[in-house]
Amino acid sequence: MYEPCILKFMRAEPKQSSDFYSRVYSVVAEIPVGRVTTYGTIAAFLGARSSSRLVGYALMAVADDMALPCHRVVNRVGELSGSHHFPMPGLMRELLESEGVEFNGERVVMSRHFWDPENPDAEMETPTKPGRQKKKSEKNPARSRT
Repeated sequence: MYEPCILKFMRAEPKQSSDFYSRVYSVVAEIPVGRVTTYGTIAAFLGARSSSRLVGYALMAVADDMALPCHRVVNRVGELSGSHHFPMPGLMRELLESEGVEFNGERVVMSRHFWDPENPDAEMETPTKPGRQKKKSEKNPARSRT
């Protein structure tokens, strides 16, 4: 059953919302394996910058359709805010991890896995080699004054 706020929206603009939903599904279907995008990025791409919640409602309407990669849509900071709409707790994260998506705590590493529909062929950032990071307190000898 739909939540009351969703029913209110669907009654108000059913034709417009179904067209918008179809456009959302088209964008989501294009998200490559191992990449994620955000609700707001999809909304902006579709010319409705302030409609990120509507993107979420569209995805919630097809949460049971595993053919559409809804698990690749996260919130603006990389958190899995839609995960509670999946059949099992943790499934969204499991699906992403099985595709090679990396996490830092509860957030997707967006710098490596973000996909922008405006620039769909952009390469992912390659991970840096592990090693000692220079501390801010350490001075760069090339910049030292004598």
